[in-house]
Amino acid sequence: MNTAEFIESLDLQGQLMAAAAEKAGPDAEVPTCPGWQVRDLLRHTGVVHRWATAFVTAGHKEFHPEPDQPDLDGDALTAWFREGHTLLVAALRAAPEDLDCWTFFAAPSPLAFWARRQAHETAIHRVDAEAALGPEVTALPVEFAADGVDELLRGFHARDRSRVRTGEPRVLRVRPTDYEQAWTVRLSEGPPRTELDVDGSPQAAADCELSGPAERLYLTLWNRLPHSAIAVSGDEALARLWRETSQVV
Repeated sequence: MNTAEFIESLDLQGQLMAAAAEKAGPDAEVPTCPGWQVRDLLRHTGVVHRWATAFVTAGHKEFHPEPDQPDLDGDALTAWFREGHTLLVAALRAAPEDLDCWTFFAAPSPLAFWARRQAHETAIHRVDAEAALGPEVTALPVEFAADGVDELLRGFHARDRSRVRTGEPRVLRVRPTDYEQAWTVRLSEGPPRTELDVDGSPQAAADCELSGPAERLYLTLWNRLPHSAIAVSGDEALARLWRETSQVV
């Protein structure tokens, strides 16, 4: 996917999220984010959108903390969320290709990083907002879902902050059944190291394999679906390890 496609996805996912949140109401529980209500979801994602916009528009070269969450609720909170989402989409569309600003993992460019990251941030939280209405959520395109798996494995969990660790080396494979791509995740006492199996050919024998449609893998690896939603073969302890330690912090 290219940057323009990620921006279009961000635009759509934010609109869907706002519509679902509005329909569910601020008091609705979010089952995919235990302890959160829809108002928490809107405040969190709205703050992240404004935080990202500041890097894109101001070109901050170093980390800046997120702004405080607003003391808003109900219709005012939803309007605030929509405004921030609109500003982020506009900032990314207007940003130059050679945008230079801070990012927090490798990407082809800062603009590509923020467009991709915010598209997936918003897509996952759109799923959360729709989950507050019931189990049926809007389907994601296969290519987008597969890219989300890639970003999670080779972006987020390549960082030192990842807590997915094993006492001895183990190998986890993630294989979509509807996309010509797979990932070999090498686990150890350090951060996971993930290799892209472009043609689906494994880089090493796996101790455990997670397989299924790309969308289910994406949502399962983000802990939005149970592991029963996909196929788990081999050492199921590695699947449990992922669920227990993979939360992005």
